[in-house]
This record gives sequence, structure tokens and C-alpha cells, in this order.
Amino acid sequence: MHVQRIITSLIAFPLLSLLIIKGSALLFAVFVALVSLVTLHEYFQIVFADKKTAVFSPLILWGWICGLLVIAAAGVNSFQFILGALILNFMGAAVLSLGRYKTDPGILEDVKKQVQGVVYISLSLAMIVLIRNAPHGVAWVFLLLFVVFAGDVGAFYTGKFFGRHKLNPSVSPGKTIEGSIGGMMLCIAVGYVFVRLFLPHLNHWSIFVLFVLMNIIAQVGDLFESELKRAADIKDSGNILPGHGGILDRIDALLFAAPLAYFFKLLFFPGA
Repeated sequence: MHVQRIITSLIAFPLLSLLIIKGSALLFAVFVALVSLVTLHEYFQIVFADKKTAVFSPLILWGWICGLLVIAAAGVNSFQFILGALILNFMGAAVLSLGRYKTDPGILEDVKKQVQGVVYISLSLAMIVLIRNAPHGVAWVFLLLFVVFAGDVGAFYTGKFFGRHKLNPSVSPGKTIEGSIGGMMLCIAVGYVFVRLFLPHLNHWSIFVLFVLMNIIAQVGDLFESELKRAADIKDSGNILPGHGGILDRIDALLFAAPLAYFFKLLFFPGA
């Protein structure tokens, strides 16, 4: 399993890097849209684990369509259209629920899960598209990836060798407080080195606040996905990535960190 994780990473990361650096804005948005579709499918399989037929219902298909609209809106840098796509999804889901309520009162719970999924996955991924389209966007996307995955790696190995105290055993028995701290330290170290090398103009104390907040929210994202899987009694969100599980398993922390990074950049470093 561990060897598979390394091999998958060695293959996937160079290809992703090439796409981020050399790919056009349109190509990158299309790639993120595909990731959104796959990840939404994995999410729906989790939350509808006890109701498999719902995964391909009109309600869910509508969620896929609106999820793509969210990414497309980000591709043209329109936050207004992103908001419009989210509202359209909610309204469409409400309309679709009306015809099924008589025979399936649980449809309202399905609506909640669908709307949550589009916000959780498509909206979060749209933030990465917006970041890349912004000034110095390529470097910021890599900063986001390096900081999040450094925290993940640091938490894994620190927890493996030094972990003694459970972080949240009811949600994820394997995660420890020691691992959490180790992930935070590596996240800050990697983030600092990256900024000095590729974004030296970000010479401001607030960037360290960003690293700390990103690591905290990334860990929350990791735990949230674990919570979803535990509620459904599922180990992995999928098996598309050997050694890693599903796409959602790999980007769960990123989904929470991306919106934070986008708004932090927008507020404090809009032109940097």
C-alpha cells in the first residue's frame, strides 16, 4: 500500500505540475471540472450508500450539471455566475423534490445531501480555478498544494512514529495530536521555503497566519471526510488512485483549504 502511494504520487504529480504550468486557463478549468465530476460521484456514493439508486437519480444528475456550471463560471472569473449556479442548483433540486415527496418523504434529506455536495466539492474546486487565474496564480496554486500536502505528510509520519494521544478517535482513530502538531510544523516550514523561493514579494507576517489557518482548516477537511465515510461505514471513497483510494480521499483537505487561500489572497495580496 505504501509503495503504491509513492508510485502513484511520482506519476501523478509531474503530470499535474505540467498542466498547472503549461496548460491554458481553459484546459485547467476543464481538468478541474472532470475532477469535480469524479469527486461528486464518490461523494454521492458515500452519502447514498444505503440508497444506491439515488446516485443516478435526476436530482443527482442535476447536481453534476450545476457543479460543472460552477467550475465554468470560475473559468471566466465570474463570482456572480458561481453564486447563480449554486442558487440554480438549489432551486432545481427543490423543484425535483416536489414530484417525489408523496412516495418518498426522505427526498428532502436527499436534497440536503446534494446541495451540500455541490458546495463542498464543486465550489471548493472552483476556488482553485479562480486562484490560478489571478496574478501569480500558478505559484499560488503550487503554494496551496505544497502547504496542504506537506501538512498531510507531516501528520502521517509524525503520528506514525510519535503518536500517542488520539486527536478525534470517534471520527478517525488513527489520527493523533502529535501527528497534528507535526503536520503543522512541516506545513509552516515548507510554506516559508516556497514563499522565499517563488513568491519573495510576500514578505509579510500575515503569510504565517495563512499557513497556520490553512493547516487547521485542512485537518478539519480531512476529518470531515472521515466523518462522512464512518457514517456510511466505508473505508475509501473509491479506488481510482492505487494506494490512495479515491479522488476525494486525496483532496479532502484541499477542498477546505482552497477557499481560505482564495479569500486570503483576495483580501491581503490581490495583486501578488
